[in-house]
Amino acid sequence: MGNTKSDGFALDLPAIRQRARLHLDDGAVTRGYRLDVATVVGLLNDSLATELVCVLRYKRHAFMSAAIGGIPGFAVHEELMTHAAQEMAHADRFAQRIVQLGGEPDFDPRNLSVRSHSEYAPGAGLEDMLREDLIAERIAIDTYHEIIGFLGDRDPTTRRLFEDTLMQEEEHADDLSDFLRRLGLGVSAHAGR
Repeated sequence: MGNTKSDGFALDLPAIRQRARLHLDDGAVTRGYRLDVATVVGLLNDSLATELVCVLRYKRHAFMSAAIGGIPGFAVHEELMTHAAQEMAHADRFAQRIVQLGGEPDFDPRNLSVRSHSEYAPGAGLEDMLREDLIAERIAIDTYHEIIGFLGDRDPTTRRLFEDTLMQEEEHADDLSDFLRRLGLGVSAHAGR
């Protein structure tokens, strides 16, 4: 059954089995992997740093919004905490994929701000904090979109990971835009596209 031919397609199971036995040290990376593993691990580590910086910024903004944002600050506190937890889940998934590809996730605090796509911006008030979070989400959306394009069909597992993450980053951006509008703070033109 494993060698069934259909429409000219046939698996060479003896060769696949032999390669599987010969290259055990490569783990999940098989001959079918069509990208430079070090490049993909680098992209994943940069994205890991991005997510960790976002966790730290969201945590700060969540705690500070309740302290300095008055009633509106209390209203956004829980949502920012949820965003922080979701960003941590993204970081965990990126780290897991790095290991699957035979790499090492870089959690070194000294490297986070250097590798991150977005910046850690503490924000001066509630509006400023929400704007900085929205800017960071927009950066993640653009960079992840470009990474997805680069990966294409050459690494579908990593591409799907970025696609899932991108979907949630877009939801975060929508939430933040909505908060700014509902709080009467608006999203000004200087936020840019």
